[in-house]
Amino acid sequence: MHQRLNLMSPEIRANPYPAYAELRRTAPVAQVDPGGLWAVSRYEDVLHVFKNPKLYSSEGLRLTADPPWFGRSNPISDSLIFMDDPKVHGRMRGLVNRALGPSALSRLEPSIRATAEELTTRVLDRRDVDFVADFALPLPASVIGALLGLDPALHSRFKQWSDDIVALSATQPGDTALLEQCRRTVAEMEQYLGQVLEHRRQTPGDDMVSDLLRSRVDGEALTTKELMGFLFLLLVAGLETTVHLLGHSARILAEHPAVLKQLRGDRSLIPQFIEEVLRFEPPVQGTVRLCTQDVTLAGVSLPRGSPLLVLQGSALRDEHYCADADRFSLERKGPQNLAFGHGMHFCLGAALARVEARVALEALLARCGTVSLRPEPIEWNFAMTVRGMRNLPLEVLPA
Repeated sequence: MHQRLNLMSPEIRANPYPAYAELRRTAPVAQVDPGGLWAVSRYEDVLHVFKNPKLYSSEGLRLTADPPWFGRSNPISDSLIFMDDPKVHGRMRGLVNRALGPSALSRLEPSIRATAEELTTRVLDRRDVDFVADFALPLPASVIGALLGLDPALHSRFKQWSDDIVALSATQPGDTALLEQCRRTVAEMEQYLGQVLEHRRQTPGDDMVSDLLRSRVDGEALTTKELMGFLFLLLVAGLETTVHLLGHSARILAEHPAVLKQLRGDRSLIPQFIEEVLRFEPPVQGTVRLCTQDVTLAGVSLPRGSPLLVLQGSALRDEHYCADADRFSLERKGPQNLAFGHGMHFCLGAALARVEARVALEALLARCGTVSLRPEPIEWNFAMTVRGMRNLPLEVLPA
């Protein structure tokens, strides 16, 4: 490959999979733009990196959340996805697991269902919709808002905040306007979430923020810095992944009417459908790791400190891992799904995202007869690690 691939070019954003296939075929570990990270594209190499956090540190993620040219610190980089120390990571993870465990999720499910029913009614009343604005965004925004006890009037701000935070992953030093916008967003989030923490200290409620303030692990409370990092992470990760999972699900249903018909006939297939969406169009396309020593990966020598872009989106389409990988198939009995990562950094919100997607699709499929794409163009988001649609023009007709 003579020319370095630019993963942020509009053509690759719209469909990165041919570029990934070319990388797997000709240069499974290769430098890409922007920024010259080393893209790791084959399934076996991606899994190897995930399984060896001592060699490939998640400190690399700081480059995406807090690049040296950002000019201020981003609290999200104090959250547990940036921690490899098993003691610290385990302490934080234990707390969060309690907050997002099976019993917490089953308590949440009725309110998720009520919101999904309400949004389905709205979509069917309008028929011509932007599925992102009318369904895929308001559902997780209301869930995260309810979990944290945040002001519902702010739900529309959540998306702008999370868009700006993930856009940092693709910035370069010269992107002055975007960097300024991101700095404003971080300051706004810090101010608002700081007020939420202060208010809950004074007046605890029945919400995750109050629970986290009360929690003790080995007798220790979380520090304000740890709490702020976690709230940033939950807002951004909890929104981005689910918005894009719902958006990809709806687009795939519009493009595969036979699958829509099959799911409407047997809604017990919905969890299987979600797993194949996660493989076929994973919201998290890649994550960043840092080599902690000189390593050789797929025959390429990488010096200590080299940043890797670990491409889950490519690994999940690897022909050696998955036969006929570019075809969407409900019948697929797939090997291990890396859409939410692997190992100690497996996404804590994975179960919540799956519950939200399942409940949303149950509500939609019970009442929607046909879903078709309208001719308006689709815009893709701007981020190195997360990929999804900013808008999805659909016509949705009742059953």
